[in-house]
This record gives sequence, C-alpha cells and structure tokens, in this order.
Amino acid sequence: MKKYTMETTVGIFLVFGLLCVGYMSVKLGHVSLLGDNAYSLFARFTSVTGLRAGSLVYISGIEVGRVEKLTMEQESQKAVVEMRIRNGIKIYDDAIASIKTEGLIGDMHLSIDPGGAGTLLKPGGTITETQPPVDIADLISKYAFGDVKKP
Repeated sequence: MKKYTMETTVGIFLVFGLLCVGYMSVKLGHVSLLGDNAYSLFARFTSVTGLRAGSLVYISGIEVGRVEKLTMEQESQKAVVEMRIRNGIKIYDDAIASIKTEGLIGDMHLSIDPGGAGTLLKPGGTITETQPPVDIADLISKYAFGDVKKP
C-alpha cells in the first residue's frame, strides 16, 4: 500500500511540474490561447535598424504592445512594421511613430505619439508619420571629425 502512495505522490508532482512548464512556455512565448486582446497597426519606415519582432511599443512610456513582424515593401522600398496594440488603446491617424533606443546601448523600441486631432485608426490601419532611428555611430563620427557646426 505504501508503494502506491509514493508513486501517486510522484505522479501528482510530475503532472504539476509539467503544467507549470507549459504555463511558463505560453506566458514567455506571448501565445494567446483563449482569444486575442490586441489589434494590428502598420507603419512604414525608411530604416528600422535595430528593431526586431518582439520589440516593445510604448505610448508615453507605458508598454501598449509589441512589434509583430518586419517586412519590406518592394514598390516604395520601405520597411513595414506590423505591431499589435492592446485593445482599448486609441491611436489616431495623426499619430507619429518613432524608433528609439532604450539607454545608451540598449535595445530599440517603437514609441508612438498617439495624436488626437485626426480620426481614430481602425485595426489594420497605417501610421503615416514616422521617424527612423538616430544613427549613434554617424553622430559620433561627425562629432569626432568636426562636421558638427556650432550655433
């Protein structure tokens, strides 16, 4: 009898451990099983250097979504960023999307000024005003070689 209680205890512990591993895999992988609580928006940039799928999207310093994927539009030769924004976050057609750096050598993230004077962007809409990332190496080389002009 004691043998079966030990096996039952080990079995319960094993099942609990597998459930925990499964839960963490879903949470860390940002997989939604019960439904999606976000909508897609797009933005076109001349350069998306340093940005990658999974990068965070911020409005006023608050995380509101993630970059879903990066693609290339052949006709205009621009990079298209697809982002997923949480439901309930309102972004207008006069919004400005810019790529910023977190810290001096940190990851890149997408920062959105949501606008407010235009009409509300619908799911699948496009933010037309964009600002590519600042090239730190280019700025340093201009400063080092004297291309920076004093006012």
